[in-house]
Amino acid sequence: MKLALMCRNPDLYSHRRLVEAAKTRGHDIDIIDHLRCYINITSNRPSIRYQGHDLPKYDAVIPRIGASVTFYGTAVLRQFEMMGVYPLNESVAISRSRDKLRSMQLLARKGVGLPVTVFAHKTSRAEEIIEMAGGAPVVIKLLEGTQGIGVVLGETQKAAESIIQAFGGVGSNILTQQFIKEAGGSDIRCFVIGDKVVAAMKRTGKDGDFRSNLHRGGTAEVVKITALERKTATMAARAMGLRVCGVDLLRANHGPVVMEVNSSPGLEGLEGATGKDVAGMIIEFLEKSAKEGNTRTTGKG
Repeated sequence: MKLALMCRNPDLYSHRRLVEAAKTRGHDIDIIDHLRCYINITSNRPSIRYQGHDLPKYDAVIPRIGASVTFYGTAVLRQFEMMGVYPLNESVAISRSRDKLRSMQLLARKGVGLPVTVFAHKTSRAEEIIEMAGGAPVVIKLLEGTQGIGVVLGETQKAAESIIQAFGGVGSNILTQQFIKEAGGSDIRCFVIGDKVVAAMKRTGKDGDFRSNLHRGGTAEVVKITALERKTATMAARAMGLRVCGVDLLRANHGPVVMEVNSSPGLEGLEGATGKDVAGMIIEFLEKSAKEGNTRTTGKG
């Protein structure tokens, strides 16, 4: 197949591994920086101009769109879709997963386990927001935050009120969530391909940090997940309509709860922790699904 990899930095581990896996399986793959694409929007012959030339016809496209450029990246991906190129993940599914509020509403509608979450703009009644989330401690998040940035733990009632009011003072929309203390600063990243969890790792934050993101100094190790955790992860992926994604779970006393569904999950920590060829699995899945023309989208909104 002739493949396109949409990404900004071809030197990232995940992107190098995807290119390597594609070439190992005999495919041609081009790397395309979506921010350098020009979109020619026409009903008869939609096209994408890149580095002075119209892009050729591809069989499939692998979108690796950073959160900060979701709007433009998904616009380019939609153009590929208009040109009849099969996407590993569809543009609408990526847009769903990137909107934290929308994604949580969709997950809740599908019956997926979630921490108690309160959405607010006006924060003059911060004590009421905290009460609705189950009381301090609570986790307070900016909707636009990524990789643990814009996520703060309000350990006491007073601290939580101050944080909420500070965020509200700059006109930010915020999510206030129940703090899952029993998770112990760890979460589970389940990597979903199609309808299966193909790999899972436990991520633990560095000492003194409740966030388990590897970009912030956390560590990863292989973990055995339960049948319920597996089911929760695949349900979350289907709710977003994502064919390939990372689903982040916390182990709460009442069962697994989903924190996030990531449409461009990193491979380095996962492959390192599990020893699995996840990049190869992605390419193998893309071969089959593109050939079958599986354009199924699960989840609406």
